[in-house]
Amino acid sequence: MTTLNRRRFLQTSAATGLAAGLPGLAHAQDPLGIALVVPSPVGEVGWSHALAMGLEPIKAEYGDGVNITILENIPEGPDADRIMNKVVSDGTRVLVAGSFGYQNGAMQIARRNPDVTVLHASGFMVAPNFSPFAAKYFQGTYLMGMAAAALSKTGKLGSVSAFAIPELITSINAFALGAQSVNPDVEVSVVWVNSWFDPAQEQDAAKALLAQGCDVIFSNAQDTPSVVSVCEEAGAYVFNLNSSMKANAPNFYLGCVETDWSPFFVESVKAHMDGTFEGRNAFLGVEDGVVKIVDWNPDIPAETKARIDETAAGIADGSFHPFTGRIVRQDETVGVEDGETLSDEAIVSMDWHVAGVTTPLPK
Repeated sequence: MTTLNRRRFLQTSAATGLAAGLPGLAHAQDPLGIALVVPSPVGEVGWSHALAMGLEPIKAEYGDGVNITILENIPEGPDADRIMNKVVSDGTRVLVAGSFGYQNGAMQIARRNPDVTVLHASGFMVAPNFSPFAAKYFQGTYLMGMAAAALSKTGKLGSVSAFAIPELITSINAFALGAQSVNPDVEVSVVWVNSWFDPAQEQDAAKALLAQGCDVIFSNAQDTPSVVSVCEEAGAYVFNLNSSMKANAPNFYLGCVETDWSPFFVESVKAHMDGTFEGRNAFLGVEDGVVKIVDWNPDIPAETKARIDETAAGIADGSFHPFTGRIVRQDETVGVEDGETLSDEAIVSMDWHVAGVTTPLPK
């Protein structure tokens, strides 16, 4: 598995292109080219790291039968489009576009290259060879909200969040609903940093929430432990998505809503190889082995933890859903009627906050 940044990729692909044009260097059965493009460094924690780890079982299963390239720290926009086009023209046949903002460019690639399978993170477009994929983070953040409300002394919770996209909005809403199931008066404040990777801004956002009295913080899609480290130093409980950051907060780490993308990636690569891949909107959760809760803090009261475990079992077997009504929106209108449950389609397009989230959504 090869990890490259933009400059190194351009240097390497130029050399590869030269070699491919020389007689005797092409082989009838080349390994399957798989490329992952991500907006931030892969590092050891976070979103990009979780995506990269999701490809490890493919390498383990197929060995030299696959050639996996990871292109990290690729900003959304024209640069990403050029790089995704380049890897496909160089022979990639499974492209994992690892950021919401890659969607339009990745879809154009899929339409022009029907023999290429494209997996796109967090989007909504679907084509025969194009599958968006997203995690049901809300299943885990609801449980984290229950724990947060039990540990909070102020009744004020906070979230440092990357971008106001449905995937992250639903995570905040479920966090608030879970907290309200324990303490109906809990409030949640949000700071949107509008970046997937900005450690300094993330730290400032966490400090601002702490200054407002928030004593449990949700690090919502940060690729660094910046928020986690600030909270540990301040003595505030904190949790995050995608991969565990417990090492950065040994005392006040509340837990992690972890993602394991390997079941989806393995299934998709196998289907590509078999010629059976069909694009679909892959909305994946606990029931798919993708969303997992790890590293619960032992400070959570035993009574609350028992309730959390019971609720988690209900989520896993389908008997409980965090977005079952009655749910009131931030603007006091009814978002979900009593006894009704939001469909997956409504969840993946959610553009409103529940009551109790005090920060308006950015326009």
